[in-house]
Amino acid sequence: MKKTLMLTIAVVFGLALIMGGAPTDVQAKTTFVTIGTGGITGVYYPTGGAIAKMVNAKRKDYGIRATVESTGGSAFNVNAIMAGDLEFGVVQSDRQFQAYKGEEGSEWAGKPQPDLRAVFSIHPESVTLCASVDSGIKTVMDLKGKRVNLGNPGSGHLQNSKDTLMAVGLDPEKDLMAEYIKAAEAPGLLQDGRIDAFFYTVGHPSGAFKEATAGKTKVMFVAIEGAGIDQLVANNSYYAKSFVPVENYPGAINDADVPTFGVKATFCTSAAVPDEVVYAITKEVFDNFDTFKKLHPAYAVLTKEGMLEGLSAPIHPGAMKYYKEAGLK
Repeated sequence: MKKTLMLTIAVVFGLALIMGGAPTDVQAKTTFVTIGTGGITGVYYPTGGAIAKMVNAKRKDYGIRATVESTGGSAFNVNAIMAGDLEFGVVQSDRQFQAYKGEEGSEWAGKPQPDLRAVFSIHPESVTLCASVDSGIKTVMDLKGKRVNLGNPGSGHLQNSKDTLMAVGLDPEKDLMAEYIKAAEAPGLLQDGRIDAFFYTVGHPSGAFKEATAGKTKVMFVAIEGAGIDQLVANNSYYAKSFVPVENYPGAINDADVPTFGVKATFCTSAAVPDEVVYAITKEVFDNFDTFKKLHPAYAVLTKEGMLEGLSAPIHPGAMKYYKEAGLK
């Protein structure tokens, strides 16, 4: 009886250690990484989700468990990566440049981020301006005196909207009634008449603009063009001419694509993230390239070679290892 009791205690104690008292081999070897994205209506969030899903499918091979976090956007992601709160983040190419260089006029002015590392670029993003027809806004200059959402602090498109306004001679603080709310909230505010227009830098088609153009309030996309914009693009290598494909938004009154300019979304990390982790994520995206392209219409124009363009921070050694193996570098 005593032997049986002692054996039972030993078995129960052993099970307790296995089930909760000590980490299993899988738990002990798992590396947890978090990918910072953006608002859930943009392209960043599904991009991060797709990357995490690919990596998690190979968890037994790599020992990596990836999760996705909806964040304030590019600037937030850069700062969180540098602080070690995120391992990866989706960042606009212009914000990558400004952070790495510590460029004047940005929130990193005089404070360069030398440990920021690029992994690959993703889809093109257009600086997009949408306005209600009743507001009478037909050009960027017409924003003067209007209620306009420029973007939330920590987002990449806030700086893009400010660049746009200053390029045409408008002061964001003095010449219009500026709002600084998240892009996900702007379509509802436009439809409710609480703002006249909003900027959003995003890949198309975008859920935010589908929402903005689907309500009772008639809206239009406003062209962002002219001599000032031409000079802005010429002076900044991370900007390029672009357009809004209006076929994606039948609710808008536009009958032709709308000219604008844009950037690229890029996938970034820190020099502190281990090479093998970055290598694994890069390999999964590129080895499953055709599947990745099908995840969102904004990816339709992607090429493997193009995903190595628009990177102004040094490429992480883990990513470079894969690119050399694949003959891309």
